[in-house]
Amino acid sequence: MTDLAILILAAGKGTRMRSGRAKVLHDILGEPLLAYPLAAAAQLGPSRIVIVVGHQADEIRKHLPGTEVTYVLQEPQLGSGHAALAARGALADFEGHVLVLYGDGPLVRSETLRALLDEHRRAGRVLTLLAMRLADPTGYGRVLRDSEGRVRGIQEERDTSPEERKINVVHSGVMVADATTLWKALDRLRPENEQGEYYLTDVVGIAAADGHSVGVVEAEDPSELLGINTRVELATAAARLRDRINARHMAAGVTLLDPASAWIGPRVIVGADTTIGPGVILAGVTTVGEGCTIEMGCVIEHARIGNQVHVKPHCVIRESVVEDAVSIGPMAHLRPDTLLRRGAKVGNFVEIKKSEIGPGSKVNHLTYIGDATVGARVNVGAGTITCNYDGQKKHRTVIEDDAFIGSNTQLVAPVTVGRGAYVGSGSTITKNVPAGALAVGRSPQRNIEGWAARRGPKGKH
Repeated sequence: MTDLAILILAAGKGTRMRSGRAKVLHDILGEPLLAYPLAAAAQLGPSRIVIVVGHQADEIRKHLPGTEVTYVLQEPQLGSGHAALAARGALADFEGHVLVLYGDGPLVRSETLRALLDEHRRAGRVLTLLAMRLADPTGYGRVLRDSEGRVRGIQEERDTSPEERKINVVHSGVMVADATTLWKALDRLRPENEQGEYYLTDVVGIAAADGHSVGVVEAEDPSELLGINTRVELATAAARLRDRINARHMAAGVTLLDPASAWIGPRVIVGADTTIGPGVILAGVTTVGEGCTIEMGCVIEHARIGNQVHVKPHCVIRESVVEDAVSIGPMAHLRPDTLLRRGAKVGNFVEIKKSEIGPGSKVNHLTYIGDATVGARVNVGAGTITCNYDGQKKHRTVIEDDAFIGSNTQLVAPVTVGRGAYVGSGSTITKNVPAGALAVGRSPQRNIEGWAARRGPKGKH
């Protein structure tokens, strides 16, 4: 919408979190708090988004790379009204409507914001509030009305009278205002309150006193407007987001064996007929295809999983690509830049890093594959290690199609095992193995007759 700008206030420290980290950087389902209102804002199609930062401003920018927003610095932090004023320069040439959000409001939905905007435009008002009706309004600014029901202002709880505290319609902090009206009202703010701060909510009283009709839209679900101030509230919001996201996936044909324990991030895509076990974490930009089984306790982050993939219990997969019909685990670890081609099999207690495993190949249990290219239909026996690091540099191992690597083998990179070659179990391979050859790199066995009798009974030395 070319007549819409989004202003997100994210400068506060969040002292009640008892943390050295800025509040808006605390994590929910693998994403910082600030990412959620930012995503909801982006869905409205604004012409620009401005984020006001203060505490740990550089860290906030670092955690939201590539986002098309303008950052402005509030220094010092003198309240929400002062934060909004800090953004005026970034919006000096903007003449439409400004929607104000908060960086610690992860539950707000774009549908609710769109309803607020629609009502604001329909009524032709200069300012409209998003309010909520709470059974217990403690901690929130009350929406004050005159005897005819017209909004006359917002009163923060610390400044309310005993009678005003009985009001249960409260301001969520979210509002939309005509840009010109907003800046003029902000210029008239005064820190005449207990905190000595400039309250953004005071613009409501200023607009009403100037004779403007202030609109109010009550949210259908007040829980989506709850802010985060403590770690208890962070956990509560995380559970609500989990339930919301999980319900969406189940409606799309995904089976969650235990929805209360499956944690799926907001950017994750899961195909139909996939089954997700208890305690699974799917985070970041992750795609899981159709007909997959992800068993209990798996952690998959920034990965692409194909169709008909079976990930057995307690596997960890990060920044990797898994093609169709692959089997992994249990207890396998795919580190970044791993590629498993179609039909590959990775056994239990296998670790793979920065390697490609070809179609139909098998990497059996208790094996480490690092900095390697493994061809098609290769069998890698249990206990195999690619020795990729010489203390200074990483080196590459190449195992060509149809090769067979026996158990307990050490491949000392750089080394190539040729097509169709065999490596005997227990070998240490330091030279290239020609195609079709058998390589055996182990000391000859030596038997010492009668040694046990000469040693004497066990335990007596």
